[in-house]
Amino acid sequence: MSKMVQTETQSATAASAACVQKARTTKVFWLQVVTLAWMLVEFGVSAYAAVTARSPVMAAFGSDSLVEMLSAAVVLLQAIPGTSISERRVTRVAASLLFALAFVVAVTALASLALHLRPETSCAGIGITIAALIAMPVLAALKRRDARRSGNAALAADAVQSAACAYLALIAFAGLAVNAIFHLPWFDSFAALIAVPVLIKEGRLAWQGHTCGCC
Repeated sequence: MSKMVQTETQSATAASAACVQKARTTKVFWLQVVTLAWMLVEFGVSAYAAVTARSPVMAAFGSDSLVEMLSAAVVLLQAIPGTSISERRVTRVAASLLFALAFVVAVTALASLALHLRPETSCAGIGITIAALIAMPVLAALKRRDARRSGNAALAADAVQSAACAYLALIAFAGLAVNAIFHLPWFDSFAALIAVPVLIKEGRLAWQGHTCGCC
């Protein structure tokens, strides 16, 4: 009798644990769906602002949004049962992309300064960076909490990536705001150059197996 009770208790415990794990997986899935949807909007608006306003700092911000989409997609795929994906391979691709984007942003910003180009005020850029400053810290906090509960290392890394996006949003907003208020076009390029070391640091840590270490 005692063995039967013990067996039933173990079965109930296993079933309860499976239910909890399924709930956590579902929550991670929808959290990453929201992240991907937001990053798609963020990247689209940032790219539009970078082109229309000739803004190097928005090019930097948009490039990080692109890499954040890749990071969120990896975690999303891992949350789908039966899906197998090499996290190391994806982080190597993300690192290479970050290095390339850092180079492009640096060249664009330096060329803008050397040629005395005048990035224009971008209301779209200011709007999307303000929205990112509100949304990304919230997403980062939710991901950190669920990563601690589930022990999901990929989600924890993605949480730091979301925090980094907020940090770059602050840099971009500063560059755009100073240009808009004080009419200092060169500050846009200066802010973009400040963002370059952040992109390089993210790339180095991603190459080593960590998806960003800033913020």
